Parts: sequence; C-alpha cells; structure tokens
Amino acid sequence: MQREKQDPVNYYVGIDVGTASVRAALVDQFGTIVAHADQSIQIWEPKPDHYEQSSDDIWAACCTVTKKIIQGVDVAWIRGLGFDATCSLVVVDKQFQPLAVNYEGECKRNIILWMDHRAASQVDRINGTQHSVLSYVGGVMSVEMQPPKLLWMKENLRESCWEKAGYFFDLPDFLSWKATGVTARSLCPLVCKWTYSPDKGWDDSFWKVIGLEDLVADKYEKIGNQVLSPGASVGNGLTPEAAKDLGLAEGTAVAASLIDAHAGGLGVIGADVKGHNLPCENQPVTSRLAVICGTSSCHMGISDAPIFVPGVWGPYYSAMVPGFWLNEGGQSATGKLIDHVVRGHVAFPELQAKAAASAQNIYTYLNSHLDLIKKSLPVGFLTVDLHVWPDFHGNRSPLADLTLKGMVVGLTLYQGLDELALIYLATIQAIALGTRHILETMQSAGHHISTLFLCGGLSKNPLFVEMHADITGKPIVLSKEVESVLVGAAILGACASGDFASVQEAMERMGKIGKIVLPNHRDKRFYDKKYEVFLKLVEHQREYKAIMQGV
Repeated sequence: MQREKQDPVNYYVGIDVGTASVRAALVDQFGTIVAHADQSIQIWEPKPDHYEQSSDDIWAACCTVTKKIIQGVDVAWIRGLGFDATCSLVVVDKQFQPLAVNYEGECKRNIILWMDHRAASQVDRINGTQHSVLSYVGGVMSVEMQPPKLLWMKENLRESCWEKAGYFFDLPDFLSWKATGVTARSLCPLVCKWTYSPDKGWDDSFWKVIGLEDLVADKYEKIGNQVLSPGASVGNGLTPEAAKDLGLAEGTAVAASLIDAHAGGLGVIGADVKGHNLPCENQPVTSRLAVICGTSSCHMGISDAPIFVPGVWGPYYSAMVPGFWLNEGGQSATGKLIDHVVRGHVAFPELQAKAAASAQNIYTYLNSHLDLIKKSLPVGFLTVDLHVWPDFHGNRSPLADLTLKGMVVGLTLYQGLDELALIYLATIQAIALGTRHILETMQSAGHHISTLFLCGGLSKNPLFVEMHADITGKPIVLSKEVESVLVGAAILGACASGDFASVQEAMERMGKIGKIVLPNHRDKRFYDKKYEVFLKLVEHQREYKAIMQGV
C-alpha cells in the first residue's frame, strides 16, 4: 500500500479485479491516485485448461483493499465507487449462493476464469452455426467468451450446476450486484462476451440454435434483462451490508461496471495531449489505440461508425466509450508468457540470486544484463537468430485460432544467463510483433491509428515499451498514473456520482499523460525483417499441422 497526503476534495474508489489479485485505489477528482492497495486471490487449476476462482474469496479481497485505502479519510468525501474485473463467469443459485463449476462439487470454486479453455468443442460447434451474431465478434467466437462456457456446464454439470443455477454473472456485474443488491447488468460485458446487441437486445434464435433455449424460456432472467450503460448509477448505491463490508457510507453511488481492459482504455485513451507534438494531437480520439498489458493484452480502438475486422472482436457499440464503436484485439498470454519463459529456464535460480544481490526485481536485472551483452549493437539486434511465436495459449487476434501453439526457433545447447536474457528479449519482441499484426489488421479494415497508449503492469517495463515503439513504428504514450485501470474504474464511480456530465468529460479531466517513448526509425529495416519471419512461423506451423492431420 502507498499513500500520499490528501486535500479535502472529492474522491472516488476504483476496484480492479485482475487475474491474480484485487487492487483498489482512492482517486481524486483530478485523476491522481492518493492511495492504493492490492491483495492476491486464489486460482485453482484442477486439470489442464480448467481455471477456477471463488466469488467469496474475491469479494473478501475487495473489502480488505478498500478498507486499507480509506484509512484516515472522511468517507463523506468519497462520492462514488466503480468496479472492473476480468470477464470471468460467476455462477450462483437462486439464493445467490455459490455453485460448483467443477466435477468435484466444490461450491467455493464457482467462477470459470476468463482464460479457461474447457469449452473448446462447444465453441467449435457454436462457430459452426455461422450465426449472424458472430459477425460482431470478428466472425469467430472465442472460447474465452461466455456462451461456450454456459453450454459446457449444461452438457457436463447439468444436475449439479445448470439446473440449480439462479444467475450467471460476468464478474464485473457480480461485483455491482454484491454492492447494491441489483441484478442489472452492464452493457460492456453483455455486448463483448455474451452477444447482446445494444439496439436489438438478445437474439432468441442464437441461443436456441446452440442448445441454450432454457435462457430464452426464462426471459433471460438468469443472464440479464435489465441493462445499464457503463458509469450509470446502479440502484440506490451501497446497501447497508456492502457499506459495512467495504468501510464506506451507505448509499455511496455505485457505477455499472467495465471489463478490466476496458477500464484501462477508459483511464488512458481520452487524456489531453496538447503541447506534446504527437501525431494524434488535434486529431479525433479514434486515432488512438489503447493497449492494456497485463497477464494478457488487449488492444482497444474506437470508431465513429462500425468497422468489421476479421479475427478482432467487435464492433461493439458503446461498450467502452459511449457513442463510439469498439474493436478489441488481444493476446491471450503476455505477462503470463514472459513469466512462463523466464521462470521455466534452467538459469532462473541464478537470475533470482543475482537480482536479489543487486536489490532489483528479475526483469530490471535482465534488462541491465541485456545492456551489458549488446556491445555496440542496439539491444533488439541480439535476437537476429532467435525467434518466438508467442501463442502458447492459442491466438485470440487476428487469427482467432485456439489451436495454435508457441514456437521458438534458434535454440542452442547453451543454458546460462545470457541465453535466458536472449529468450526473454525474443519473447517480448514476439508480443510486440503480435501487437503490430493486430494493428495492421485493424488499419487494413479501416481504422486510422497514429499513436499507442499503453497501460497495465507490463507498461512499467521500459524494454517492453521500447520494443512496442520500435516494432510498430508508433509513438507510445504512458499514463502519468501507471495504474490506469484503477483510474478508469474510479472514472466510472465519478460518473455514477453525478460529478461529471459525461464519461467523455471525466476521461479528459481525470486521464493524465506521463512519459512519451518515440520509435527509433533507424532500426525499422531490422524489425521489418523480424516481422517477416514472425509471419512465416505461423505459416509453417499450419503446414506442420496439415501434414500431421489424421495421424
């Protein structure tokens, strides 16, 4: 927890539920984080591709971190509360008690985590219908969305879970229900992960054709038939019970929530850039791409009119910024991939020891080590013979191919710290090359993007930022407040309180830019060649898969 001295101004609480932790921030009306705290949450992996969490565990963590950030604060100054969370699926019974989403019958584990891939066969069948709603998710539904997970439960846990279920919540909506007692859903998760249409509502024919006609029969009560725009005030604010749990005042305004990446986009994409000589200055906000980089990465671009991008989710109307269409690209494993590669290397114990001896975290030490071994060449050139395809957990965008696997080309027998540093660098470059692939696909479809706005945990890593600038050729804008997702959640609370006239006004007033990183165009030829190799890797992987079919 960190804390700074406060002045008596209006404050808002933003609560962000990520994959592995819950974080909260107290944010003032100018967008400054006054205090923040975090707490880890549990993940169960009972079998490969099955990832589960507990709504009780998550709510308890929300309460703990909120009480920490408001210590010594007059809660009368706290005007609103906003939640964001991963797009995980929460299941409760008719009395709102947790229901097991697993074969073991462990009711505490009542959340299917966003990154769970158990519903692979179900999503294949859903995509096989070629239903018209799929055109709004890039043409192909992802296994990370909710309809395939619901279908999996009906087919695998019919008696123990499906028939007992009272409500299925996206995690952001579960949190707003827990705070207010109101089951209204936010437009954001419903549009992005459930196939809801802002103008047409639910499409009965889709749910019937995929075998979930039960949801139509109950008039969608279980998945939501009251829908609010993100930032709208929910019910009468905090219930007495939730207020006691969180340490806030009863009736404090609670906002309709956002998915975590969308909150990050809200916290950074609308910032005032005047005087920084950026290509997006004096250009519409549609010239910006928000990249939220954490366990996974999301690439959020908005447009005035709908743009259909093959393999990229959307267009979603008003799912992030009211009045704009959203396209959402993404990479399923980024921070998780870097951790996997680094911690699984035989030289990791040596790295740990040397980083500890120098009082640095492992990634700061690796960055320094790369600087030592680069000699006279730019650091990126160290991987001229080492290439990574980063889809160890399948490709979300723009290929939308769950079956793709990771690849490393250029390994040697050396196993020392130099080699660990090189594969770390090559992995970061692969993630940046994936961002370029998404960016170019979006631009080919009609987006006009000149500047990238990065936030999230990986944006704290200067090597990660530098590689994104050099590989995409775009300037990178970092938020003044590194925790832009928390600022985005607080912006929701500010809107719910009525202190701002619109989400757009709150975005501009509370979003602040910090450092700007410009691309080194002298290295363009090298990264163009790396990108050419990058695209060849997936081409070859598909050739290998075709050869092995039927074996």
